[in-house]
Amino acid sequence: MRDFTYLSHTRRILFAPGARKALGNELDRLGMTHPLIVTTKQRASLVDQLSDTLAHRDWTLFPEAAMHTPVAVTEEALRRFDACGADGVVSVGGGSTIGLGKALAGRRGLSHISLPTTYSGSEMTDILGETEGGRKTTRRAPEIRPTTVIYDVELTLGLPLGISGLSGMNAMAHAIEALYAPHANPVTDLMALEAIGVLAKSLPDLADALDDVDLRADLFYGSWLCGLCLDAAEMSLHHKICHTLGGSFDLPHAEAHAVMLPHALAYNAPAIAPVMARLVPLLGADPARALYDLSRHLGAPQSLSDLGMPEDGIAKVAQMALENPYANPRPLAAGPLTEMLTRAWRGNAPLYR
Repeated sequence: MRDFTYLSHTRRILFAPGARKALGNELDRLGMTHPLIVTTKQRASLVDQLSDTLAHRDWTLFPEAAMHTPVAVTEEALRRFDACGADGVVSVGGGSTIGLGKALAGRRGLSHISLPTTYSGSEMTDILGETEGGRKTTRRAPEIRPTTVIYDVELTLGLPLGISGLSGMNAMAHAIEALYAPHANPVTDLMALEAIGVLAKSLPDLADALDDVDLRADLFYGSWLCGLCLDAAEMSLHHKICHTLGGSFDLPHAEAHAVMLPHALAYNAPAIAPVMARLVPLLGADPARALYDLSRHLGAPQSLSDLGMPEDGIAKVAQMALENPYANPRPLAAGPLTEMLTRAWRGNAPLYR
């Protein structure tokens, strides 16, 4: 018999090609008369695809979202928010943009409509990671969750292979860790296994089908489930290490996830035999190596050194992990942890110990 606690949270999800056209209705439903629309400079052109639904409405654009949600950027966005008299937030973009939308809506206690354009899954979680002074701190709170999420597959067509593959690996990390993290339960297990299966089937075909609507819909579906998994479970070794890498060395978020996922799974493998057995039908006889090979197939970076982490950072990350213990199925020990990080830094294949 398995004891567990499962909490569900009310959110409104619109999932369909062209679903962005319902943005106006959602603004009206939430009583939002002047949204601050946040995005990045690189993705600002996507706001043009919202022009019809935003016609004859007051809105202000803030295209300065940045990786790891720097507090300084959030403070500048808050000044813009207050100056224009905004009464809500609309985020259009990937994890960095969604993070800024969460930070703003959470601080002001207002509604947040998210239109994700990658597969980070951040739009479904109550998690906000913010960076200041070379450290990334993470907090969870109900008000951080977006109020409405609009999944419009048309916003992802043509998304480059690199970004698509990396965010897909990022999403898969949420589901894999949810299988063994604290608060894992039968509901998250079902969502995680479904998501891993969908992503493992879809991601290898990306290179030849960047504009395939059905494939893109599958990736959105999988990432949605992955986000729900992360929202319902606590984080363990993989996510904590990635947050440390991002906050301490400003390593790109999705790339760090892609590099670390196989190694974190291999580290925990001796303590999660039942989970590894459930992953075999989805990923293959050696799940950690399968993830490593999939990442390489997608053209993702293979090493932390490629991402700009100095070699002396290995000891720093290991020490930070040991100084801030957290729940993990396998206890953290200096030797194995350093070995895992060293292999990830070099780009070696994951090793079971």
